[in-house]
Amino acid sequence: MAEISESSLTFYWYPKCGTCRKAKKWLDEHCISYVEKHIVEEPPSKEQIEDLHKKSGLELKKFFNTSGMKYKELGLKDTVKTASETELYELLASDGMLLKRPILTDGSRVTVGFKEEDFEKMWL
Repeated sequence: MAEISESSLTFYWYPKCGTCRKAKKWLDEHCISYVEKHIVEEPPSKEQIEDLHKKSGLELKKFFNTSGMKYKELGLKDTVKTASETELYELLASDGMLLKRPILTDGSRVTVGFKEEDFEKMWL
């Protein structure tokens, strides 16, 4: 488990997710401290998701794990296009498996997913 520091990052992840494991390995290799949060056992609240979304500068649909079984089971492809932001925040908060992962934040900056070049720009 990484150390918790004053300026710690929060790392929402799913341990069985290969992309999450790659992101975790990258953070560890770069000696970046973070607090792990299992995205299914400790999912961010509706308010936290709204805050993450606003700070990320990303479209809200980028927060959905569109390749996940849950997303497909619920047939959310069309819902995401027509639902209000509030409805989408509620939907994302209802099940951690709907969230694209990993999500990494320092309280003011946010990355969703893992691309090494994005992590280098944002977190180094």
